[in-house]
Amino acid sequence: MKKASLEDLLEKTSRTFALSIPVLPEPTRREVMIAYLLFRIADTFEDASHWEPDLRIEALEEFGRLLRTFSRPEAERVAAKWSAAHPSPHAGYRELIAQVPFVLEEFFALSPEAIEAVRAHVLRSAEGMSRYVGRTRAGALALSDLPDLQAYCYVVAGIVGEMLTDLFLLRRPTLSGVASYLRERAATFGEALQLVNILKDSASDASEGRRYLPGGAAREEVFALARRDLATAADYIAALQSAKAPRGLVEFTALPVLLARATLDQVEARGPGSKVGRAEVFLLTQKLKRALDRDEPAVPAPAL
Repeated sequence: MKKASLEDLLEKTSRTFALSIPVLPEPTRREVMIAYLLFRIADTFEDASHWEPDLRIEALEEFGRLLRTFSRPEAERVAAKWSAAHPSPHAGYRELIAQVPFVLEEFFALSPEAIEAVRAHVLRSAEGMSRYVGRTRAGALALSDLPDLQAYCYVVAGIVGEMLTDLFLLRRPTLSGVASYLRERAATFGEALQLVNILKDSASDASEGRRYLPGGAAREEVFALARRDLATAADYIAALQSAKAPRGLVEFTALPVLLARATLDQVEARGPGSKVGRAEVFLLTQKLKRALDRDEPAVPAPAL
């Protein structure tokens, strides 16, 4: 196997984050990149609907043990076992699982403060994922109502928002004045992006036994919740700007929100599976950069 790099694994496993993580200032850039890959490893096990639930839960628990106490030989053993079981149809995710020992070595080379900030959140997310996998019946998971959907979004994305906020605040005393404001909105930021993905991917998810859109909630309710959450995410970004956060933090958080807004409009107009094209992604990216050059709001109020 050729020598891995974090950047290569990122490009092969994420479209949006491969665009946004590189704009972050160091050492936050490296911390967030590794954290993303750790969450993606857990997500891969959660999404492995072709595996029996017990096998997925076992993999999440084994991954958690490695995060608590890393052993290269043990990491190599379980990574080989996971890879042999074909964890995903996605080639990039399969490569990531094979490279778990490398990713964990890079993780444990971070500062002690960053390790603790990331590890605690990844473990909480993985444990929450295990609970939802345990609810799988006859190969399918169905969420019951809107609060259940929000609880699921917290486990897989709200916790990510909280972790990112902890990393943003690490070593940045200039952000202390907005720290509580950011923390109050961090989980909603993550929920917003996850809800858009659920709406976009609802058809393909259902075909794989994941029915995240509750039968007891009208689709319009989920769209309305996503728009409210995106407004909160915009407030979060505005707070970063008002506190004179490094430009990279603002750009990193704003781009996914702008893409989520555009995606939500597409899905509402054309139905599940609709995506924002590469040309529009480029235009949104350039528009964001121009707004930051001019010290304008990174995420302007949506057009009425």
